[in-house]
Amino acid sequence: MLTRMTSSDLRKRWGTAVLLDGKKLLITGVITERSIAFAAARQAQLQGAEVVLTGFGRGLRITEKIAARLPHRCDVLELDLTDAEHLTRVAAQVQERWGRLDGVLHAAAFAPAEALDGGFLTAGWPEVARTMHVSTYSFAALGRATAPLLAAAGGGSIVGLDFDAGQVWPGYDWMGVAKGGLESCCRYLAHALGPQGTRVNLVAAGPLRTVAASAIGTFETLVEAWRERAALGWDHTDPEPVGRAICALWSDWLPAVTGETLHVDGGAHAVGARAAAVVAAGRAA
Repeated sequence: MLTRMTSSDLRKRWGTAVLLDGKKLLITGVITERSIAFAAARQAQLQGAEVVLTGFGRGLRITEKIAARLPHRCDVLELDLTDAEHLTRVAAQVQERWGRLDGVLHAAAFAPAEALDGGFLTAGWPEVARTMHVSTYSFAALGRATAPLLAAAGGGSIVGLDFDAGQVWPGYDWMGVAKGGLESCCRYLAHALGPQGTRVNLVAAGPLRTVAASAIGTFETLVEAWRERAALGWDHTDPEPVGRAICALWSDWLPAVTGETLHVDGGAHAVGARAAAVVAAGRAA
């Protein structure tokens, strides 16, 4: 039986601070316990951080219920990442609550059905614009809104969620384009906020069975590709390794890392298609 230990328990046992002791974090994208954002929030609390979640629309009440399943219950603020007034209001609420932010997680992506699963040549601009607004532009918008709070903490760390945009994944279509834009956006945001000491990075996870993944008709094809390519193997039902990587980027242990995309995918990104059979054979041996 696993025993959950608080940061205070860990300090008493080991006589030292834990990874995120005292950090103040704003986390978007918690929808279910399978969410990457939930795994990050859970690990962050276990590592001593204070956390506030965000939710919007019908998802707000869902996020509030899921928040109760964290090691420590936390508040949920209403935030539509595509609404400038919402971003301003949340920044003001965090300012009143903490006066600073040490870390932010952007865990938001959306594409209408018309922009996925073969819709690359047929999707209209309204569908493409919606995809880019939620999945790419909102990353910069969230960074801009929280920049003063991060500066007040000495710089802080912004983390976003990516999926390998270096190649074509059938069915991913305009979401793949949006992720490519997100990677470029990360670099530009890192450059813009670097002078105030803010680090900006992405975590590129392998395919995980989340709510977002359910919208991709070719998800099982992605799982199979990772099964063949990932040198370390890949569990598409376990977001914990990704959550831990996010916490590492929030911590003070990577002070010179910014504008980076950290792959947490079992090594699949490093293995070409022709090498996949060799990897699979080696694992079976």
